[in-house]
Formats: sequence, C-alpha cells, structure tokens
Amino acid sequence: MKVVCISGGVGGAKLARGLYDVLGPDLTVVGNVGDDLEVFGLSVSPDLDSILYALTGLNDEERGWGRAGETWRALEAAKALGADAWFQLGDLDLGLHLTRTDALRRGEPLSAATRGLAAAAGLTATLLPATDDPLRTHVRTAAGSFAFQDWFVARGHQDEVDELLYEGADRAAPAPGVMEAIGAAEAIVFAPSNPYVSLLPILAVASIRDAVGARRVRCVAVSPLIAGRSVKGPLDRMLTRMAGGTTPAHVAECYEGLLDALVIDHADAPAEAPVPLVVTETLMGDRKGSRRLAETVLGVAA
Repeated sequence: MKVVCISGGVGGAKLARGLYDVLGPDLTVVGNVGDDLEVFGLSVSPDLDSILYALTGLNDEERGWGRAGETWRALEAAKALGADAWFQLGDLDLGLHLTRTDALRRGEPLSAATRGLAAAAGLTATLLPATDDPLRTHVRTAAGSFAFQDWFVARGHQDEVDELLYEGADRAAPAPGVMEAIGAAEAIVFAPSNPYVSLLPILAVASIRDAVGARRVRCVAVSPLIAGRSVKGPLDRMLTRMAGGTTPAHVAECYEGLLDALVIDHADAPAEAPVPLVVTETLMGDRKGSRRLAETVLGVAA
C-alpha cells in the first residue's frame, strides 16, 4: 500500500515512524519547511530533522526531540564567548546541519540535500520537503509579528496568536517527487501535528492542496488533541482563540474539504464532526504505540 503522510514535527514524526514500521519503502513523508531557519549561518530544518531522526531510530525518546546521546559542548562554548545561543543545537545535530548547509551552498536544492541525508542514515522510505522554495511561517500577535521560531522558541510561544502567514507560499512550487507521490498514493494520511504551524504551511502550496483535494483515494487525519488538550505545545490555545474550541469538529474544520475521516482519542468521544470519526487510543508512548496507531489509520484509509 503506497501511502503519503503529510507531517510536521514530533507528533507527526511518531506516526510516520509507525507507518514506516508497517509500510517500509512504500511510505513517502512530505515534511513541513515553514519553520526552517538559519542558526549561526547553518540551514536548519527542524521538522524534516525530527522526521528523519524518528524514522531512522536516532531520535531522543526521553526528551522528545533531537538526537539520542546528544551533547551541547559547542553551544556552551558559543554562549561562553558571548553568542546569543537561543536555539538549541546539539553537537550531533550540528553534523547534520553542516552537511545540509554545505550541500545547499554547492547549489543543491533542499530536496536533494534531504535525499542525501536520508540515504546516509539508511532510510528506505522517501522523505521530501514540501517545497524547495522559501516558505516561512510568521505569527501575528498583539505583541507584534514574529518569525515562527522567534515566537515558538525565543518567546516560549506565550503570545496568543491572532493570525498565521505562510510567506512565500503563493510563489512556492512542490518539491520534485511530491506531486508524483500524491498521484500514485493509495492513501493519504495527515499526521497528528499542529495544523496551523505544521500541516497548513504544506497545504498553503496551492498545487499540493489541489492534488490532495482531487485525489481518488481516502485521506485520513489523526487529531493531535487528547481530551481537547495538546499533548505538547500551544495548539489547544490556538484552536480556542482562532477556531472557537478544541473539539474534533474544530480540528476537522482546519482541513475543510480534504478529509474522508478523522481518527480521535477515546477521551474526545462521543463527538460530532463534519467527517466520520474513528475512535481509538492515539497517545504514542513508544514505538509499539506508534505502530498500533499506524495500523488503525491504515485500516481506516484502506
């Protein structure tokens, strides 16, 4: 079964890992690039990296992000020398960013650089950025407008969000392979990532959204909420402020016209939504839980 998973960061990466355990090379993951940034001159793609680390078993299960066995000596040295080291880059993580940045400076597009990193890490599934073009998420708050990572990391996502802008999306083309994967897919899965900051930046690329909308296969999303609350991060606050609530209906409405079903946790049932709801356990506490949820989603998508 050829499946395309549209995914953002940590929660999305966990489901992608479960799908990979079931599907192997028949999985294609299209990752968000809206929160990409430069740190100390290095090109960093946090969501693509979280997905790559999760799929290849390099991720830190305990911390929930980054590389397992990470150390921070380079960052500590930078701080000691007066650098404003607000974005956490570990020593092992730096190796990936150095390799990506070198490839981009030699003229490779992000998709080619990502393909090289995935191959070097032994990944047999396909990992694609949504686009090779600049696409950046900005948030508008009462305190001002901020680039995503400035708001999320530097400001601790404390400012309430009034609007999100996906700068460059109107000019962005899908990365090579994205449209072909969607066209060949036997199912499309929206991972349990924050819709506003992880999945809607991907769908803001008009041709990607149009391709999903024109599909002839089922598209299934997994809700990122449990009992109306985020597992981590500010999504519940964002949905309450911008959508009016945190029910399954509010989640489904983020993907209006694109879904055939929404998978929700037992704690959010019973509920009503504009699409059929499938109730299961959605918390992915370990790899076994990720695979169990993936199998459920694939059964719904078949």
